[in-house]
Formats: sequence, structure tokens, C-alpha cells
Amino acid sequence: MNCEILSVGTELLLGNTVNTDAADLSDRLAALGVNVFWHTVVGDNPGRLAQAVSIARSRADLIVTTGGLGPTYDDLTKNVLAECFGRKLELHPEEAAFLKAWFAENTSTKYTDNNLQQAYLPERCTVFHNDWGTAPGCAFAEGGVHVIMLPGPPRECLPMFDACAAPYIKGLSADVIFSHQIKVFGIGESAVESMLRAEMERMQNPTLATYAKFGEVMLRVTAKAADEAAAEEMCRPVTDRVLAALGDKVYGVDLPSLESLALELMRQKGLTLSAAESLTGGLIGQRFTALPGASAVFKGGAVTYCDEVKAALLGIDPALIAEKGAVSRQVAAAMALGVRKAVGADVGLSATGLAGPDGDGVHPVGTVFVGLADADTVLVRELHLGTGRERVRQLAASHTFDMLRRYLQGLDVVPEEYAPAE
Repeated sequence: MNCEILSVGTELLLGNTVNTDAADLSDRLAALGVNVFWHTVVGDNPGRLAQAVSIARSRADLIVTTGGLGPTYDDLTKNVLAECFGRKLELHPEEAAFLKAWFAENTSTKYTDNNLQQAYLPERCTVFHNDWGTAPGCAFAEGGVHVIMLPGPPRECLPMFDACAAPYIKGLSADVIFSHQIKVFGIGESAVESMLRAEMERMQNPTLATYAKFGEVMLRVTAKAADEAAAEEMCRPVTDRVLAALGDKVYGVDLPSLESLALELMRQKGLTLSAAESLTGGLIGQRFTALPGASAVFKGGAVTYCDEVKAALLGIDPALIAEKGAVSRQVAAAMALGVRKAVGADVGLSATGLAGPDGDGVHPVGTVFVGLADADTVLVRELHLGTGRERVRQLAASHTFDMLRRYLQGLDVVPEEYAPAE
């Protein structure tokens, strides 16, 4: 099935809103075996939207729209799509009753008559009730083309896709599509692809594809079969070969993130964590504590952005900082040791470096040292992460989580490519 995602909203064209829906939906559709061949963004203009729909239906089996389902005059997606496919809009009493009940419960928002517009949907459609907002979505088929309409706000669009649209799409085929996501850290997409290219090129079912994610690589193994068990059985040998080829660069299969793996391993071992951060400015703690259950592991940390605070809060000798510099292997080690002691945690992490745009006259921008300390050892990884302030900060945080997961899995925490220069 070939798909076009049609995102509706002038705010997307003006740059006022970033179109994250298209990226997130593409990822979900790929996991269902749907080929997303086109992304189109069109403003709140009925003529241009009708033209975009005409083009989409001429080349796609599935059109997924986002946005334009609300109560205001510029919410015109349903009207235009219904007209393009020769369907009338009809009132759905259940949705109308839900809207009135919703506004009665949410007294801070006043009900106005234009809200009823949201309860009008194309005739003979499958209604997607909105448990995350007020505007329902829907799906219908006409002339061999399936149309799915979803609300624009990501907090509504994505859960509605997962709960309603994904089952609808799965029901379009008698076959079942199953996939595994293999997560890789510490090697780039081009290197991964070059190792696996020959196998990827000759595969048809199952398939193997690489995707560059921020700071890491994801490989998706996908198979289509009569049932899920058969599809999973087809995926298993491919997954096993990828794991053997990439070794400990793979941090997990079907896992959300490095930090989620680290949290689970810490909980299993009954260990506690602390973090001392300089250039990351709290990112390590923020990413870790964003996870449910982090309170059982994370005891606390310190953002020690200047040298005086490194000395005052972490007990680092100012003479060490003066001699080696704040961006150094020695200070990263002292930070990890200091925060572990100050907080009373089993493990301490640290990050110090140059996010840019300015250097320190000694190291180039992107030089980072990340450390890990326990009761017996302290280890430091030296990184050269290039430029881009936020990119360097996020990658530095990711490297601390990679060190932590390797430590917890009994792997080499500082592989040769990250070993600090003597």
C-alpha cells in the first residue's frame, strides 16, 4: 500500500508550528508495512487543498490527513475531502452529545454553536472517537482509495492513530505485518548500511532497512505472513544475524531509548544513580527523570556550570581545575566521584566539555569528557562531537547513558575509540 500524508494548516507553511505529525506518522506507517512515498503540506485554502487531494488520490492507495477538523472557519479538511470524494457530511448524534458533555465538564471553556461542526463527518465513514480532545477523526474508502482523517495536535493525532487508524489499516489486508526495531549506538548509519547492504538488497520478505535517528541508528526488520506468529518467525533469523554483525553496538530490540534500558538495568540490580553536569546543564537528569519509575533509582545531581561551583558542591580541588582545565579527563573523573559521594549514590555520571560556539583556546568545540564512577573505579570517555550546541549537549548526555548501560551489562565501558589521550 502506497501512502501520502497530507498535512493541513497555514501555520505549518509559515513555520509557526513544526510538522512533527508527518514524521511520527511515517514511522508508525512504516512499521505497518505501508510505503509513505509523499508528504504534502497545504494551507487553509479550499481550492489548494482540493488540488492537493486530486493529486494524492491519483497516485496513492491511502491518504492520511492531519489537521483541519476543529470548530473554526479555517478547519475545512472534512468539507473539502467529502466534496472531492462525492460524500455528504452528516451529523453524528453520539459525537454531538459527547461535545456538549465535554464542555459541561470542562467549565473553563465555553461551548459555542460552531463546536457542533466537529460532529459532522462524511457519510458512511468509520468514526474515530477522540478520547484525547474534542474533534473526532474518521476513515472511508472510495474508488479504491482509503482516506484517514486525524486531528492536528500531536497529543491527539498520535494516540488516535495508534488506537483507531492502525487497527483500521491492519484490517485492510488478510496478511499480518510484524516488525522488530533494532537500536544501535556508537556507529553511524553509513557504516551499518555498508556492513549489511548485500543482505538488504536481496531481501524481499522479510525486509531490513536502516534509519538514522538523532545520535543513533535504528534498523527495522519487517515481515508479512498469514499470522503474527509466522511473521515473527520470519523476522527472527534476520534479527539474529544483525545482532551478530553489530555486536555490543546494539543496545536493544524494541526498546524506547538508552536511558530506559539503563533505568531497567539499575532497578534490576538495586543500584542508585547521580549525575554532575556542566555543558549538559541538567539534560542527563531531565532525560532520566522523564521516565516512569526513575525515582527508585535517581537520587539527585548537580549542575556545576562554573569552576567555583564544581569546587563548592563537588569538592573538586581548584588547583586541579587550574592545572588541567575544566574540560579535561581529570575533572570529568573528579565530577563523577564528587557527585557520587555528595549524593550518596552507587554510581555517579559526569559530563564536561565545549558545546560552543566558543572554544577554550585549548580544545576545539565539541570536545567532551564523560565519566562514570562507582565505589572502586572511575572511567572517562573522550569525545569529539563536532559543532552545533544542542547537538553536542544531547550527544554528550546519550554517551553517559551508553557508558552506564555498558557498565551494567559487563561490557567495555570505554571502547578503544573513546579512550582518552594520555
